[in-house]
Amino acid sequence: ESNSVEAALVKAQFNSISPENVMKWEIIQPEPGHYDFTLADRYVEFGVSNKMFIIGHNLVWQNQTPDWVFQDQRGQPVSRDVLLQRMREHIFTVVGRYKGRIKGWDVVNEALAGDGGLSKDSRWLKIIGSDYIEKAFQYAHEADSHAELYYNDYSIETGSKHDGALALIRKLKSKGIPIHAVGMQGHYNLDWPTNADLKNAIDGFSKLGVKVMITELDVDVLPSTWDVGNADITKNFKLQEKLNPYPNGLPKDVAQRLVNRYTELFGIFLKRRDAISRVTLWGVEDGDSWLNDWPVAGRTSYPLLFDRTGKPKPAFESVVSLPAAIEQKNIFKNN
Repeated sequence: ESNSVEAALVKAQFNSISPENVMKWEIIQPEPGHYDFTLADRYVEFGVSNKMFIIGHNLVWQNQTPDWVFQDQRGQPVSRDVLLQRMREHIFTVVGRYKGRIKGWDVVNEALAGDGGLSKDSRWLKIIGSDYIEKAFQYAHEADSHAELYYNDYSIETGSKHDGALALIRKLKSKGIPIHAVGMQGHYNLDWPTNADLKNAIDGFSKLGVKVMITELDVDVLPSTWDVGNADITKNFKLQEKLNPYPNGLPKDVAQRLVNRYTELFGIFLKRRDAISRVTLWGVEDGDSWLNDWPVAGRTSYPLLFDRTGKPKPAFESVVSLPAAIEQKNIFKNN
């Protein structure tokens, strides 16, 4: 909101907002019992004054949670009961503060590992056990029984992680745990996921009786770093150039691929609009995308619908004209 161009864009183009960092535990409760709601309050006030559907992101996550949450004063892991009490107190304080204003919460974020099981790195899992997820949802529901509650994760469109997410939702539903939607983060690229996989994923979650949300959408057009090994990118100029191929703008063919990709994605979302309750883009314009600095700092990335000056890109024009195009020609009948 400190950026007036972006604030104007959000007001003009979006009716729902989700915060990147201002509601994460390390910012809201950096020290035991010391809550700082300065940024979160500004975020919520912006949403309320612009009549937006406000998302709270997020309550329980392994990352961006201070060490003190999991430790006693000697630095030893706390007991299950102590950690549950800290989780409950945090959730009641945060959700309670925004009751009636924040309408939906990412309750648990990224609990799954690539193999579809629960992430063994999670200190929530190590200390509490696998029911930490159920407890988080129960506490959030107790704190605001009218709020929608979501499970949010990345790469749950395909493979073992997709199966694991289905199993997790099924288990929560079977126990009567209040869960209203699954958030597929939507950190996509020009090739992944395939259209078929994306459709199957949306349909699969929808069949379990939850809404599907695309919660952190961006389309990365830069080369993947995963196939370059563990080279120290900061010291290798050739590699740096290879991984940052478009410092001065996208070539026409790549820009067109981005248009095509966004058009395909939103064609699929529109076709499944009964299953999908929202699509959130992760960032407003290209310059403020996290992908400029991850997984390599200092890259020039182009993953969003607005360029670095806040102007709509051709992908934006294509997306907003889609509903009319579909009406006229039924061009997405095969989606």
